Amino acid sequence: MGGTGKKQVPLRLSAKLYEAIAAWAEDDFRSVNGQIEYLLTECVRQRKKNGRYAPEELDVPPELDLK
Repeated sequence: MGGTGKKQVPLRLSAKLYEAIAAWAEDDFRSVNGQIEYLLTECVRQRKKNGRYAPEELDVPPELDLK
């Protein structure tokens, strides 16, 4: 994907994860969509910086304790 165009991607999140991201987004003065994009961008940037592949455990959904 080049240029400034953006690709729409359907995304399903658990209610707890969504609420946590929404609260974080509010703290950072971003929309939920903006926060998710920011987090993904930072993850990709960190991966490129480290030059490592993501571990296989990444495919396992995390157990979140978001009480």
